[in-house]
Amino acid sequence: MLNFLKNNKLYIVVGGVLIAVLAFSVFNFNRQGSIDNNSGVSEENKEPIITFTKLVKSILKDGDKKRTFMILLQNNMELRPGGGFIGSFAIVKTQGEKVLSYEIHDTANFDGRIPDIEPMPYPMKEIFGINAWKLRDSNYSPDFKNNVEKALEFYYLGEGKEKFDGVFAINVALLAEILKLTGPVTLDGFPNTYTSKNVLVSLEKQVEIDFGKQGIERGDRKQVIGVFLKEILSRVKNFSILDKAKLFKVLVSQLENKNIQLYFNNEELQNIAKEANWTGEIDRNWEKDYLIMVDANLGAYKSDYFVKRSADYTVDFSGVKPKVTLKIKYNHTAKKKNWLTQDYQSYLRVYVPRGAQLKSFADIVDEPKIESAFGKTYFGGLIQIGTGKEKTIKIVYTLPEGINFDDYVLKIQKQSGVNNVPVKINIISKDSQAKRFDIIMDKDVVVKK
Repeated sequence: MLNFLKNNKLYIVVGGVLIAVLAFSVFNFNRQGSIDNNSGVSEENKEPIITFTKLVKSILKDGDKKRTFMILLQNNMELRPGGGFIGSFAIVKTQGEKVLSYEIHDTANFDGRIPDIEPMPYPMKEIFGINAWKLRDSNYSPDFKNNVEKALEFYYLGEGKEKFDGVFAINVALLAEILKLTGPVTLDGFPNTYTSKNVLVSLEKQVEIDFGKQGIERGDRKQVIGVFLKEILSRVKNFSILDKAKLFKVLVSQLENKNIQLYFNNEELQNIAKEANWTGEIDRNWEKDYLIMVDANLGAYKSDYFVKRSADYTVDFSGVKPKVTLKIKYNHTAKKKNWLTQDYQSYLRVYVPRGAQLKSFADIVDEPKIESAFGKTYFGGLIQIGTGKEKTIKIVYTLPEGINFDDYVLKIQKQSGVNNVPVKINIISKDSQAKRFDIIMDKDVVVKK
């Protein structure tokens, strides 16, 4: 890896969290950009390096073409189906390898410009008591392309003027990973020292509580984000080759676990990103068994910082129809309610193969909903977990015809913004023989019996 970075003169204009401000991580490879047998790159890292090389070559081949990007800054301590609550967004302008400008907008301020014409989807309207759907809640789909379309719709309803070459989403969880490399950060005019362990809560406290003590107007309370990112940029530009190598690995892992999601208008760029599974899309073409578990935090503050998840998935082929029993365990680890957390309330949607038949959906507050989207069937229900409590949600359903034991394959896609989830998978054959898999879901996974 180090030889590859040196030989290709890797120059990081933006890295890690800086993608959130400056649109993307641009790696300035030499014009050959090739990977040969002497590159020093391990096999597991070759594929993402090749993908990044292809992306950069495609971006830079137009020379000094100017581009504009929208960056959705998502706080996954307050989970939404597409990542986290969109508290801010950035507009970044580039030319070739240069960043010409960037500006950060508070969505609470921008949403005031959007007319109240589109109703909130279920059950946000019922929970929040807000009639109008706007940019801050636009990522209500688990499919990033859908969320891009919705975000742009609201942006233009708010009289936004820019035409974008791409839209990216970055979850705040990335900050902690970057600070492991940069070390602690202090900012002029702000009292806290930000570390990898405290950055998420400390930044949240700054924009929710501390700004008032410092005499900062509420409309300017998120200015700390720009100051913070500027400091990180300064440090990353001075990274050693070793730190650049570490940063590269962080970026790849964050792309794979969907804390970074990419969308390009350019078809060539989009296809490259999609091939690497960096576009955050639901797999509409998958025809075998399928699962994605999708939560939407509804009014529970930043409780996803404290909520730990695990799952148990059993598919049983010993009966007349293959039956699935899915158990999702939630552990709300917070000790008490405060400005950061409350009892957890989420709208859970479980996407399964089209035609699956729901038998039971236990421990939900409302009646289960059964709908179709992305070529899948989904079961939806409102769940509640008290502070300091655990609860297991149990869903039982049968799989449609065409999913057989003999050629059984299961694909589980990971929701953007969710921490790594332990999953136990049990596959029971026609003669009641069981095969078990234990995985940590830190990205999309495919399991074959």
